[in-house]
Amino acid sequence: MARHLLLVILLMLLGSFLVPANVQADEAHIVILEADGPIVPAMQDYIERGLGKAEEDGATLVIIRLDTPGGSVSTMEDIVKNLRGSRVPVVVYVAPRGAMAASAGTLITLAGHVAAMAPETVIGAASPINSDGSDLNETADRKVKEVLTAMARSLAERRGPQAVDLAERTITDAEAVSADEALQVGLIDYIATDNRDLIAQMDGTTIADVRGQSVTLELTGLPIRTLHMSFIERLLLILTDPTIVFTLLSLGVILVILEMRAPGGWAAGTIGAACLLLSLYGLGVLPINWLGLIFVGLAFALLVVEIITPHSFGALSTAAAISIAVGGLILFNNDDVRQFGKISIPILIGQSALVAALGIISVYFVMRVRNQAPLLGMSHMIGQVGEVRVALEPHGMVFINGELWKAESNDGVAIAKGEPVQIVEVKDLLLKVKPDGTRKKKENPS
Repeated sequence: MARHLLLVILLMLLGSFLVPANVQADEAHIVILEADGPIVPAMQDYIERGLGKAEEDGATLVIIRLDTPGGSVSTMEDIVKNLRGSRVPVVVYVAPRGAMAASAGTLITLAGHVAAMAPETVIGAASPINSDGSDLNETADRKVKEVLTAMARSLAERRGPQAVDLAERTITDAEAVSADEALQVGLIDYIATDNRDLIAQMDGTTIADVRGQSVTLELTGLPIRTLHMSFIERLLLILTDPTIVFTLLSLGVILVILEMRAPGGWAAGTIGAACLLLSLYGLGVLPINWLGLIFVGLAFALLVVEIITPHSFGALSTAAAISIAVGGLILFNNDDVRQFGKISIPILIGQSALVAALGIISVYFVMRVRNQAPLLGMSHMIGQVGEVRVALEPHGMVFINGELWKAESNDGVAIAKGEPVQIVEVKDLLLKVKPDGTRKKKENPS
């Protein structure tokens, strides 16, 4: 089997040398990237990878189909650098119908060598805000707006004074415009119904500044290839959805509490820790309200106290459920987070109910265990019934639970072999017993 495995590996290696890694690498083609979602590091990685792949494979044109509510300014700046540094002409196309290039998406659209929009789309509202969704203070607001306005001006100046003026107003006044309005002032170059319509309109045109060179586009008949997000990129993008983040956060808390309540396993604790770590990514990207996170931490503390001192009979669990519900509402309570998606109220209520149920069930089992007789040590033997194997005069041997024990008659009265006895005391390794009158009565009802 080892020889066969080695042969397969050698054949695979030989095939990798004989067959080109990408038989179409040098064939002229058009690459389409689908940038749907907030401007987060995962999106920047996807666009950077797509541009690198297009350059490596000899693509003629890259179309970035953009639909974004906005996102991180620093991530937007990285994407702008990638677009302006691309050796392959890039078209940023706001599509499909109903899509938007809001906030940071406005500057990304302007950074493309060509800007286009589908009918019924929107661009603008690029005013900066704090990481928690609130407005910046006066000094910080002025500084950030000055920087972004200068960037917008530099990106739009090749499009004329009207385009520059509108680009500045999207930042200073949070103005947003439709595709027709953007085309009218020259902020964008084309309005196209779909990719093929855009390609047809661009065929034969010359792009003046692609890394300092002019490029004439010959697009007729070129194949179109769509480069999709990788699994990791899509996963990281999903982790910026407020509902997903809150679900992972609350589920992580619940599973960690379960592990604390019944230690010794690994599944609940490991999965819970993984959920908490994944939620931290989303919390680090989303502009959250930290007061909400404090309420979630309070819910965690209340559940721990409930398990340690279960005398509140579910009151602390109820308080924890309310705390996590309030935390979820406050955590994402700002307009900027709503652009990433709205938290689901049914899921919020369901998670809170699950937290309350967890606390109440934990209390029930803790109280049940506390009321049970001990199952370990000598004390659990008291009250059990055994059989005399060596007559007690007053010392002898008693058989109980499959073992022979030294025993002594509790009141000094002799007990014959074969008689049932009940353990009344355990002292070191000596059992003190008495005749089991209950069994005798059952055996001799008369």
